[in-house]
Amino acid sequence: MSKKKVVIVGGGFAGINLAKNLDSNFFDILLIDKLNHHQFQPLFYQVATSQIEPSSISFPLRYIFRKNRNVRIRMAKAVEVLREEKILRTNMGDYPYDFLVLAMGCTTHYFGNEGIKKHALGLKSTYDAISIRNHILGIFEKLITAEADEKKALLNIVVVGGGPTGVELAGAFAEIKNTLLPIDYHRIDFSELKIWLMEGSGNTLNNMSDKSKKYSRKFLENLGVEIHTNTIVNDYDGELLIYNKDQQLFTKTVVWAAGVTAFSLEGIKSDEIGRANRIKVDRFNRILHQDPVYVLGDQSIMETPIFPNGHPQLANVANQQAQLLAKNLKRLLQGKELVPYEYKDLGSMATVGKNKAVVDLPFWSFQGLFAWLVWMFLHLMLILSVRNKLIIFVNWTWAYFKKNTALRIILKGSEE
Repeated sequence: MSKKKVVIVGGGFAGINLAKNLDSNFFDILLIDKLNHHQFQPLFYQVATSQIEPSSISFPLRYIFRKNRNVRIRMAKAVEVLREEKILRTNMGDYPYDFLVLAMGCTTHYFGNEGIKKHALGLKSTYDAISIRNHILGIFEKLITAEADEKKALLNIVVVGGGPTGVELAGAFAEIKNTLLPIDYHRIDFSELKIWLMEGSGNTLNNMSDKSKKYSRKFLENLGVEIHTNTIVNDYDGELLIYNKDQQLFTKTVVWAAGVTAFSLEGIKSDEIGRANRIKVDRFNRILHQDPVYVLGDQSIMETPIFPNGHPQLANVANQQAQLLAKNLKRLLQGKELVPYEYKDLGSMATVGKNKAVVDLPFWSFQGLFAWLVWMFLHLMLILSVRNKLIIFVNWTWAYFKKNTALRIILKGSEE
């Protein structure tokens, strides 16, 4: 039997795990991504706040699959799927497939607000993280010579969105304010620098347990973060932020972590699109029209009795779906019955700062130092290479004892 062609779009958790787990005796694999590397999204915020370097969480796809000769890599952007012809169209050419797997993930959702989209900073890529780092460090440099009127906007840093990304960013910014800035900038009074966290619902970490919501807020407030829940951001022009319709705040920095929307692709029908632009799939991650197109991870939405609104957009979901699909595609070729997907909830967690984190396991919720150690250990284990695990561990250890990583470098061209 000749090998079946599997085309995977996306080099995130789902795409990489599927490519690794597909049986090379049955499948010829083509992995397509517009980037040449895998990005470890859970630690974007640490790049944005100068705690680790971008290279520590970026992994070249060709390096990951250097020993997998049945996996080919193409750096291209998927444009359209021609389902009747079984062809994926990209900006670098057309690729035929027997099975197509979409694992393109999500991008920042601005809810149609063009002002916010133009002027706010998103955090959905390594490049975004570097942009935030450059911007924040640039703000601190401008404070040295800024006039009083300009300082008013420079001294407000706003994070919109009280989910894990927003909470982790706000906590990290507050720690920088409290520990590093007084060392780097001796003659600036940073007591007037305010870190704002704005969240539309009534709590931070709204999808976690009540205990984690309570403690995450407490931790942030102890760090000096100004928390505004039940707060809707309406507009932003690069200097003036409008929230709750008529309230105003002057700021040069708004980081938008308030929502995500799945990437789109021509050839997907409108009735196949669900909430947040996610593609509807059955219990085998197959698009509901039954053709050999599958969708994994954040880009998919699967309704089950336990998760009627779809699964949470977590790395665990993406990994589990990819591993099961690899088995199911092989079972399909062998004429065996397919196994439906059911999410095994391994819990969720978020870190708020040094010695501060919250962890929700299926039967246990805990907070504080132990939660922080668990958070660090589990994230280290998810890092793909031993070398990068060691680099991150050394950075974390050095920062813990010395309270300084010396990574605050503004990366811009000389003409900027």
